[in-house]
Amino acid sequence: MTVHFIGAGPGAADLITVRGQRLIASSPVCLYAGSLVPAELLASCPSGARLVDTASLNLDQIIAECVAADQAGLDVARLHSGDPSVFSAMAEQMRRLDAAGVPYDVTPGVPAFAAAAASLKHELTVPGVGQTVILTRTSARATPMPPGEDLATLGASRSTLVLHLAVQRIVPVVDELIPSYGADCPVAVVARASREDEVVLRGTLADIAAQVSAAGIVRTAVIIVGAVLNASSFSDSHLYSACRER
Repeated sequence: MTVHFIGAGPGAADLITVRGQRLIASSPVCLYAGSLVPAELLASCPSGARLVDTASLNLDQIIAECVAADQAGLDVARLHSGDPSVFSAMAEQMRRLDAAGVPYDVTPGVPAFAAAAASLKHELTVPGVGQTVILTRTSARATPMPPGEDLATLGASRSTLVLHLAVQRIVPVVDELIPSYGADCPVAVVARASREDEVVLRGTLADIAAQVSAAGIVRTAVIIVGAVLNASSFSDSHLYSACRER
């Protein structure tokens, strides 16, 4: 028996790996966040599978489902939106499964920031413009950020900044970033990336908060900040250069 942590992708049901879909199809128990994981993925579950929406469950209840499946010798497909390596709360589940002696593995998925970049048709690392991407979030009501990971500190590098779980705080986010990036820095907000109801907003730090408010976006969105969003005049990468030794 194994608990399979599976990245279910950013929203579109077909943005899941072949391995992830195979594991879903072979697991008699499926734990998923109903508000984030596309219902179409559940159609891949075997007939008679136990389907558990974890949206209303606490950590103890989720682990209890996994332990019960382990005792029954049943594999579990534990679906996480996007990729479970970032902002998925997978680490504390693993810690408890280790304590309970329940085996697990991890199958990566398409992260929300990658889906957002695809919708924007932008590379987030552009030669001579930006080669560093910072993935972060803000505190709000969530776990406090560690010392040194506040937006003012991270923004000082002027790297491409990708913010998850922060769109509901767009006004203070803008206020914290303008001193480092400038009011005219390009920004994009992509809500529900890859889904049919996807919303894409483009602007600057000066006007993006008003756009977000007008669109009524309060969750399930990624904020991308950085010069790469407007990059057009830049040198070609050395990767495919005719001068490169091969």
